Parts: sequence; structure tokens; C-alpha cells
Amino acid sequence: MSLAAAQHGFLSPTGVEIAFLLVGLATFGAALVTVTTRQLVHAALWLVVTLGGLAVEYLLLTAEFIAWVQVLIYVGSVVVLLLFGLMLTKAPIGRSPDADSGNRWIALAVAVVAAGALVWVVVDAFRATWIDLDGPAAGTTRVTGESLFQNWVLPFEALSVLLLAALVGAIVLSRKAKADAAPGTPGTPAVADTPVAAPGEKEGAR
Repeated sequence: MSLAAAQHGFLSPTGVEIAFLLVGLATFGAALVTVTTRQLVHAALWLVVTLGGLAVEYLLLTAEFIAWVQVLIYVGSVVVLLLFGLMLTKAPIGRSPDADSGNRWIALAVAVVAAGALVWVVVDAFRATWIDLDGPAAGTTRVTGESLFQNWVLPFEALSVLLLAALVGAIVLSRKAKADAAPGTPGTPAVADTPVAAPGEKEGAR
């Protein structure tokens, strides 16, 4: 245990720890709204808040490089791709009752099990590890970059291909929707051939 851990415990947190907790609660609330709202555009915007909160958490942990990568890649690229997908598929701006698949309880159970497993793994791996936030940074940009682009370059490339496939799928769905909406002349709705009686004929029938 380091000297910083011995000076204070859980009952006397520092300002950084309090800020970390508050930002974490705000990020958790934004993530909860993201998965529970029925407005697709609002869900994408709340996702921006969630990812931005994670970037702030990285800054509080003195991981500036990871924080800016979080902002540039996820907030600046992934969310923009999601918004483009929503616009191309002409997602409704207001509430979407059909956005709920009916498997809410199953999804909640899976989320609770996954969160419990993740918390257990993190706590077990870093049980006796303390981070001195007042000391020098534990990892430099060079070390972090080498770890990302040597050990984790394949998952990054696979994710980029997956996002590209999602964008192509959105374009295909939008073109299919346009083709179904206009079976006759493009942009002109089909009108049934119904005979219209003249005013004189209608008077004569009476």
C-alpha cells in the first residue's frame, strides 16, 4: 500500500475522488436514459453524454491520452455514424412505441449479470492496487499507443468494418423504403381510377 493510500481512507475522500463519484453517477444516469427512452434521436444524444462522462473519468484518472481518444473516436465518430444511420433510415423524431421489443426483463437480467461479472473481474484484478493521483502519470502516451496499436489493432479494425457495414445497411434500408413508397412513378403516389360524376349528371339522378 502506498503512502497516498495510508493518508486517507474511504471515510475521508479527496476532491478528485468525490468528483469521480459524481461524474460516475451522472454517466450512469445518462446511460440508463439512453437504453430506456423511446425517442431514437434522444437516445443518440444521451449516448454522447454517457461517452463524454467516461472521457471525464479518464481525465480524473490522469489518462489524458485515453480521454481524448474516447472523445475523438467514440463521441466524434461513432455517435456521428449513429446519427447518420438514423437520418438515412428516416427514424421518427418523436416517441416510437415500436422501439420496445418486449424483451425488457430479459435484457435487464442479461445487463445485471454482465455488470456483476465485470465488477467482480475488476475488483478481483485490482483488489490491492492503489493509484496515486497526485503523483506522476503511470503510463505515457508512447506506452499506451504502442499497447493499442500492437496488441489491440485487430479489434479496432474489426470494429471499423462493423461500423461501415452498419452504415451501408442503413443506406440499403433507406433505398428500399423509397422503392416501396413509390411503386409507380417515383415521388408520385398511386391514384385509383375512380370515375367522377359531373355536376349535371348528379342533378339529373335526383
